[in-house]
Amino acid sequence: MAFDRAVNTTIGLPFVRTSPDHGTAFDIAGRGLADPSSMVAAIQLGAQLVKHRQMQTEAK
Repeated sequence: MAFDRAVNTTIGLPFVRTSPDHGTAFDIAGRGLADPSSMVAAIQLGAQLVKHRQMQTEAK
């Protein structure tokens, strides 16, 4: 559905963990076919989660 933007995250860890939903894409590695959109989305979500955690920590 949103393959190019899907992100996995793990909750309950003492650190923020996100990853692209598409997996390793070994079948297209080195062929110039990869779309970085899901990786970009994972990085952006990770940054948002870190910012949210920092704001919660500062509010205490």
